[in-house]
Amino acid sequence: MNTALKECSELDEALAGAESRFAAANPKSRARHERAAGVLPAGHSRQTLYYAPFPLTIAGGKGCRITDLDGHEYLNLVGDYAAGLFGQGCEALQCAALGAMQAGISLSGPNAYEVEFAEYISKRVPSMEQLRFCNSGSEACLFATLVARHATKRPKILVFNGCYHGGFMIYGAVDPPLSVPFPLVKAEYNDIEATRAILRANATDIAAVLVEPVMGSGGAIPATPDFLNMLREETRKLGVVLIFDEVMTSRMAPGGVQGLRGIRPDMTTLGKFWGGGFAFGAFGGSRELMRHFDVRNGGLLSQAGTFNNNVITMATGLVGARDVYSPEACVRLNALGDQLREQLNELGRTRNVAFQATGLGGVLNTHWNSGPITNPGVVVPVNAPVRRLFQLEMFERGYYVAQRGMINLSLPMQQNDLAGFVGAVHDYLTRYATLLRA
Repeated sequence: MNTALKECSELDEALAGAESRFAAANPKSRARHERAAGVLPAGHSRQTLYYAPFPLTIAGGKGCRITDLDGHEYLNLVGDYAAGLFGQGCEALQCAALGAMQAGISLSGPNAYEVEFAEYISKRVPSMEQLRFCNSGSEACLFATLVARHATKRPKILVFNGCYHGGFMIYGAVDPPLSVPFPLVKAEYNDIEATRAILRANATDIAAVLVEPVMGSGGAIPATPDFLNMLREETRKLGVVLIFDEVMTSRMAPGGVQGLRGIRPDMTTLGKFWGGGFAFGAFGGSRELMRHFDVRNGGLLSQAGTFNNNVITMATGLVGARDVYSPEACVRLNALGDQLREQLNELGRTRNVAFQATGLGGVLNTHWNSGPITNPGVVVPVNAPVRRLFQLEMFERGYYVAQRGMINLSLPMQQNDLAGFVGAVHDYLTRYATLLRA
């Protein structure tokens, strides 16, 4: 047997052993999953939470730690895929939600929080001169795209292979069946010259460029400043709407990545942490674009939604963004994430294994590659054995991580919490060094 096949066989054996230990240690989660499969297809309602052989059922949590149904405690590094910024319990948010509930829900009209919340968002993200609320980042991206098509009278959207703009806007070499079938033009993320050429060749048909300034689900891959600047320059010249999907990235800096990079898009979408732990979405941009919703002055767009201004989300979202995730708190947490990413990368270098972390601030992704990662096309697949083994081994050590390798820090985390994780990764890389050599 040659060396590569031998190491592959050894990796499969290690994974089988880890799966066996996982199943034996979590009988209650296994039983719960089997019961769930009787009424929920595949036993869940959220694809990102599934992994083999079955996902842990989480019974509760406090601070930055969670406990599963079988009583094991973990440091929660999944962070609800960037939405769990405030950790598993935040007194200020609990008080805000309780106060809103006690004052009355389903009030059937504008409430006492939404104007202040919208004003605060516009202050933090000045490109959002006007905005509308909705119920998720997915909705926000869909509405922003539709606004761009209406305003420009053009049909196509330029997206980047491997992008994720919500559960029904996932595009790549092959688009999932449930993705909205917009007429698309596709380009490679961070490829400046090819994207510029594609934009110019299709300018009269492209309504918008939809881009995450850091690809989240694609692998926490930052766009280079030059790439983003090119998009801003070209879209302005060509009359194309530049939409920054900052559903995830708005937590990376006080004014989002657009503030960090000094780039003002035409439209921005938000979601995740802005709801204070509740379902939330928002989209907005220049007054010129958002005027299409002003039915008082001839606007033709109607954007309904029973829970768009849900009073609990409005109350908790305002308190969370203004009082808890203040600009100062944002800077602190993202500095902690930058430090963690560098520590993980140092482990890969010193152990001479194909391991690295990408991302920006408190949103990271571990990868089992040794070369540069500039687009999702070079990322090891989500369900690769090397990813699955790492996840199950980290569970055994008390660290709740995503199979895809995504890590999202939360406000309760301190340096000692992350130092323990770095130590666990060091032990893992040492144990499996021969299988993971660069």
